[in-house]
Amino acid sequence: MRSNVDFSPFYRSSIGFDRIFNLLENSGHLQGSENWPPYDIVKLGEDSYRIVTAVAGFAEDELSITHEPNMLVVNGAKSNGEEVQYLHHGLALRPFTHRFELADHVSVTGARLENGLLVVDLKKEIPEEMKPRRIAINADPGTKPARKQVDNSVAA
Repeated sequence: MRSNVDFSPFYRSSIGFDRIFNLLENSGHLQGSENWPPYDIVKLGEDSYRIVTAVAGFAEDELSITHEPNMLVVNGAKSNGEEVQYLHHGLALRPFTHRFELADHVSVTGARLENGLLVVDLKKEIPEEMKPRRIAINADPGTKPARKQVDNSVAA
C-alpha cells in the first residue's frame, strides 16, 4: 500500500528529513503480528513516555527489550519446556515482536514486569549542545558604525 502523497518537492528543499518522510510513507503498513499482544503508549509529561504491553503468561526471561538507533524492539517467546496435554488451550502464548519508532534522543529509562504487564519508561533528553542558545553579537567597541553622508551638491 503506497501513500498518495508525493514527498519529492520536500526532498528538494529539506535536508536530513528522509527518515520522517519514510515514516509517513510506511505508516499505513500494519503487520498482523503487530496487533498482538495489546499495548498502550502513554505520554506522562513534556518529555516522558511509557509503553505498557500485556504479556500475561510470559516470564521475565522469555521477554527481551532492545534499544537500537531510533527503534525499540520488544520480543517475547515462550521457552519450549515440558510437554503438556491441554484439555482446553485458550491462552495465546505465541511469539511476538513489537517495533516502536523512536524520535531522536529518546532513551529507555527503565523496564519492569508487574501483574502481567511489561512497562517500559522512555524519556526524551536533548543534549545541551543541541538546545537552542542565544548568540551574542559582538561589536568592536573602538569603532563606530559608518554613517552615510548625504552630498548636498547633487540635485534631487
